[in-house]
Amino acid sequence: MKYLLSWVARPGSVTEETQARGLQVFSKWAPSPDVTFEQFLGRVDSQGGYAVVSTEDAHAIARDMAIFSTWFEMSVVPVLDITDSTAAAIGAVEFRGSVS
Repeated sequence: MKYLLSWVARPGSVTEETQARGLQVFSKWAPSPDVTFEQFLGRVDSQGGYAVVSTEDAHAIARDMAIFSTWFEMSVVPVLDITDSTAAAIGAVEFRGSVS
């Protein structure tokens, strides 16, 4: 399963000290071996980032995100490749069209 992860700095949480601590923790962190990072992106404004990851173990994502929850508000959204989500939408349209 693929997930889109996003995070933004918690309001009022960014100080020189907290940023240094967050970077220190990040430098020692490694993703769970059960999670494959397909894209790992930082925002240009330095306020957060995005990642597209694949895993069959949502617990592994929860663990990794919990490590950084002190500094960031985060979200996790299950996603599909566009061809798969389009096929689902086509199926839904066809079903609705069949209902009289």
